[in-house]
Amino acid sequence: MMRNYFSQQKTFSRRSLSGDMMPVILVGATVIILVFALLRFYWRTTVPMIDLHGRQQCYFYIHTGSGFEAVKDSLVKKGYLLHPLEFEWLSQRKHYTQKIKAGRYLLKNGMHNNTLVNLFRSGKQEPLRITIQNIRTRAELAGTFGKHLEVDSLQLIRLFNDSSCLAKFGASPSTLFVLFIPNTYEFFWNTSGIQLLKRMNNEFNRFWTPQRRHLADSLNMTIPEIVTLASIVEKESNKNDEKPDIAGVYLNRMKKHIPLQADPTVIFALNDYSIRRVLKIHTQIKSPYNTYFHTGLPPGPICLPSIASVDAVLHTRDHRYFYFCAKEDFSGYHNFAANLTEHNRNARRYQQALNARKIK
Repeated sequence: MMRNYFSQQKTFSRRSLSGDMMPVILVGATVIILVFALLRFYWRTTVPMIDLHGRQQCYFYIHTGSGFEAVKDSLVKKGYLLHPLEFEWLSQRKHYTQKIKAGRYLLKNGMHNNTLVNLFRSGKQEPLRITIQNIRTRAELAGTFGKHLEVDSLQLIRLFNDSSCLAKFGASPSTLFVLFIPNTYEFFWNTSGIQLLKRMNNEFNRFWTPQRRHLADSLNMTIPEIVTLASIVEKESNKNDEKPDIAGVYLNRMKKHIPLQADPTVIFALNDYSIRRVLKIHTQIKSPYNTYFHTGLPPGPICLPSIASVDAVLHTRDHRYFYFCAKEDFSGYHNFAANLTEHNRNARRYQQALNARKIK
């Protein structure tokens, strides 16, 4: 009887001990699972994700309309993405797969997964700097932006020739350059053509201050007329200190209804910028831009004039000159004349210098 009693007691003790340990075991297992999950999550978010193969940083472009797979495939194709599955896992958890934002992003070597996904989710792209200056044609202007932006230069050319669209900004294809003020600007890579025009229209309004507008009014000229004359001045001289004198010559001729006879307008009409010496045969071209045939200003700017040229027109010098001719010393400056006889003497000296250098 006693033996059975002790045997039952041992069995009960073992069962009791086992029952008491179960909660501890369950808690321990749960802790282990949680620790493992946390470690796994920590690894997935902090794992180095980007390998730039020796470079410290580079730019990565996400095109407008791209989906998540396109972004991931591009990263993989370039060899940047070390762990595609982990990148996809975290992108899904952070809902980036449904919120793709186009742009130009700066990637850094060794960038963590969480940092990479957060960067793409934020849309915080790196702007780029574009300088516009010394531009002659709409096609050249479109090419300057198309070289740096996502928008294709052919799309921009079509936009720059779209009269109805440009009219919304107070411009036309022939006066397009009026909207563009030469300078260096920051743009986002995925700026569209319309966004570009809106931005330049804002810059136009910022540049044309009440003071500049007042100066234009005092000359009895519109802003497009000011810019058009400035574009001729721009191509006549690269000497800013004499540009107000050149502007004065043309204004004097306009007041007397004398044709401007500006060689740069002929070159523009011919679309041949290799011409170094405008001859009589060149001036026979039939074009509204040929100021040997037509009095007054051409239909629009013949180039994108510098700010210095625009201000030279606004601050033109009042003088009695109606003619000017390049100096025979090839200094870049000009001899000015009040009458044709004096001008012809200046022109002969310059032509002799051209002949001596065999410039045709």
